[in-house]
Amino acid sequence: MIPPLDLTLTPTEAVRALERALRDGLDPETAPPRTGVPVPAGELLLMPAAAGRYAGVKVAGVAPGNPALGLPRITGAYLLLDGPTLRPLALFDGAALTALRTPAVTALALDRLAAPVASHLVLFGAGPQAHGHLAALAGIRPLRRVTVVARRPGPAAALVDRARALGLDARAGGPDAVADADLVVCCTTARTPLFDGRLVPDRAAVAAIGSHEPDAREVDTALVGRSALWVEARAVLAEAGDLLAAFAENGPLPLANLSELVTGAAVVPVDRPRLFKGVGMAWQDLAVAAAQYELHGGGSPGPGPDGLRAEAGET
Repeated sequence: MIPPLDLTLTPTEAVRALERALRDGLDPETAPPRTGVPVPAGELLLMPAAAGRYAGVKVAGVAPGNPALGLPRITGAYLLLDGPTLRPLALFDGAALTALRTPAVTALALDRLAAPVASHLVLFGAGPQAHGHLAALAGIRPLRRVTVVARRPGPAAALVDRARALGLDARAGGPDAVADADLVVCCTTARTPLFDGRLVPDRAAVAAIGSHEPDAREVDTALVGRSALWVEARAVLAEAGDLLAAFAENGPLPLANLSELVTGAAVVPVDRPRLFKGVGMAWQDLAVAAAQYELHGGGSPGPGPDGLRAEAGET
């Protein structure tokens, strides 16, 4: 029997696991691609990765009709394997892993893209990812204010209450709140832009992580056109609808990836907004799952030089 493990990593520990993987040489451009298969309930995703001492695979379901049934939109399981032998090591709840690693990826990016004194977060969405992003960003940034922008008053109020419990000045607001934002995070199921990108200040850093679909977008062409652009990897641009739609209108623009951001290989400008588009990649699940496994006492060393290294493309 493969032991199921709970995810007890803090959001900040998940951020550091991702950072270590990239600093130790993992190249997101060589990571295996995600496979998506349409099914009647939505989409099934298969996300394999291998790096150093570990391999793993996430089988995830995206079921848009689930929330109406009181069920999570994202389902699935993650199987962590011993890299050299492919022997199963541990099983994790796939939805819980996604809810932990996605905010950690955003926090890793925004921690470097945001101004040092950035303190006002405008957060679009009020679901599990919004709650996860609030926790992750509050753990690594000097936040003081949070404005929640959401369609439903009840979930928005719950997220405001959670932000206040963290000691933050929090309230619900509208899309125009981006005009006074230092950080903007979009984690919604929107298919069309959520706000007017012309309102975003030059000082702001923005993350759009709500979809991995080429025909869905949370930010508009105006924001893309005036921003410095960052992605997890150029190899996943085909899933980045926010960028694809803008490029189709005005032509492609230069991109830098998350590894270049973390290692300092790409310069972060300060004279315009910085936009990070995330779609989720399998190496991120592996980095966080391996860190959790080793925290549990299942292995050593951690995801450093002898753990997660540059062999992300091995399958």
